[in-house]
Amino acid sequence: MSNNPALNTARARLNQAHLKDLPKKTRDNLRNVAIIAHVDHGKTTLVDAMLWQSGAFAAYKKQEEGQDRMMDSMDLEREKGITILAKNTAVKRGNTIVNIIDTPGHADFGGEVERGLEMVDGVALLVDASEGPLPQTRFVLRKALQKNLPVILIINKVDRPDARIAAVVDEAYGLFLDLDATEDQIDFPIVYTSAKAGRASLNRPTDGGMPDAENLDVLFDVIFKTIPAPKYHEGAPLQAHVTNLDSSPYLGRLALCRVHEGVIKKGQMVSWIKTDGSQEKVKISELMMTEGLERVPATEAGPGDIIAVAGIETITLGETLADAENPHPLPLITVDEPSISMTIGINTSPLAGRVGKKLTARLVKNRLDSELVGNVSLRIMNTDRPDTWEVQGRGELQLAVLVEMMRREGFELTVGKPQVVTKMINGKLHEPMERLTIDAPEDYLGVITQLMALRKGRMEQMVNHGTGWIRMDFKVPSRGLIGFRTEFLTETRGTGLLHHVFDGYEAWNGELRTRNTGSLVSDRAGTATSYAIFGLQERGTIFAEVGADVYEGMVIGENSRPEDMDVNIVREKKLTNMRASGSDENERLIPPKILNLEQALEYCREDECVEVTPVNVRIRKVVLDQNERSRLTSKAKKANQEG
Repeated sequence: MSNNPALNTARARLNQAHLKDLPKKTRDNLRNVAIIAHVDHGKTTLVDAMLWQSGAFAAYKKQEEGQDRMMDSMDLEREKGITILAKNTAVKRGNTIVNIIDTPGHADFGGEVERGLEMVDGVALLVDASEGPLPQTRFVLRKALQKNLPVILIINKVDRPDARIAAVVDEAYGLFLDLDATEDQIDFPIVYTSAKAGRASLNRPTDGGMPDAENLDVLFDVIFKTIPAPKYHEGAPLQAHVTNLDSSPYLGRLALCRVHEGVIKKGQMVSWIKTDGSQEKVKISELMMTEGLERVPATEAGPGDIIAVAGIETITLGETLADAENPHPLPLITVDEPSISMTIGINTSPLAGRVGKKLTARLVKNRLDSELVGNVSLRIMNTDRPDTWEVQGRGELQLAVLVEMMRREGFELTVGKPQVVTKMINGKLHEPMERLTIDAPEDYLGVITQLMALRKGRMEQMVNHGTGWIRMDFKVPSRGLIGFRTEFLTETRGTGLLHHVFDGYEAWNGELRTRNTGSLVSDRAGTATSYAIFGLQERGTIFAEVGADVYEGMVIGENSRPEDMDVNIVREKKLTNMRASGSDENERLIPPKILNLEQALEYCREDECVEVTPVNVRIRKVVLDQNERSRLTSKAKKANQEG
């Protein structure tokens, strides 16, 4: 039994009294497994190889391109090269069906992982043969061990030239012990794979060598042996758990469910038990199951099956579909609390409404509400303004992905600087902390230590592999990592790797000042000219292009000094009969630094926000009027001196 009280109550509720006297059975022709790992350790590539080798489809790649259920997020996933949404697929091996849940590896999408684990009876933990276990590996494994799920350890990318297989296996054992795994949990099988080549073996290859088997048969055998078949009670009434949501252009909202007990049929009347405990009778208008990457209609599904159900428009996560005559609820899904927040509202800049189609507060609110439907780890709070909302999530990437999706849908928004979500514990202010792992060449040890000291990071461990690279583990306040990635990559010349994951709350660590430069702010509206930019270049880095529309209060560059400076970027050259207007200054312009959405969110300060439109990303001051801004600044200075 786990020593997690919340989990024990959940288990107790699952051992429901009405099932006590019914005989237990297993479905031997079915397995449900989730693939969990740190970002970029090869989960999606492995699922890809499993699909290929199971002969799921011939024109797979083509089909994947034309999938409509991925919608916008799929474009983003391909662009960024990361999984954002948990997806399920099914492969058939002989008579046995294996349902595979591919989960995101990035900590910001941890809610997707927690939900994926609700659907399965065991997990495959992937670890990179060179990088070893990283913070997110710890996070996903902790969740799996808490649910008492059996684990298969897969050491992937064994063919990397810098693979260190034996050391990584030892680190994985260390991680299990660190997470207080039981003896049964530590007794896991180890499979060595190269997902790219589609090969797996139980024999440890040499570092950088290929697994000795030609295909993934060994992996499937291990899955069948290690992952238990779904258990159910014969003759029990229906219980199906809603673990994910999707939508279809034809059927509307789809509830993805795991059937725990009983049988569910198309056209059946069932009892829908909502999160508040109320019940409603609904009809299952459409029932689908996954084959390969496609959903195919089905007439009925039994215990252990993962299905998609249509016909219930307002159904949400964690709810239960139960027998109409004998309804019994299943426990609700709980996920970790959000740690980062930012404000999202309508675009209030002077250039609002020029390119976007969706501009009103009502449209923004409806879109945020629809995001809540499928995203368990997001919260939306009202602010003191009717056209602005506070959105809380797990990390800045998760919030940036949401804004990026909205921008592509034609919204114009004003987005505030990401802030941390604080808590009061025993009357003291607490803030979220992160566990950060940095891999970098040892030459940068000094500069990294300095960067972390600024951000109040505490070094907990440092390992020198003797290969010229070092690994450092820090515990650092979450707000210290807002905007850290860009600076870190600059300082390590793009060679450093960093990964972080949420690690509880600690008492407030005092003030952090991470950006020691000010902003160059436009003092009037107009069009940026090459003559004006040429004169401003030596002041700092310019963000605006020649010919770009600017307005009063818009940040057009970074000042090399700590204070803000109001500048005229629209100044034109006075013409005389001595000089030609188009002299060669154009040639001497340094190309501007064009910021994307994530960089802009990282750059902006407390008194700045980001204007996001389908075409442009602009940084601006919250207060646009120059005189009002200087009044507020001098007021704040006065208050500081008095304080």
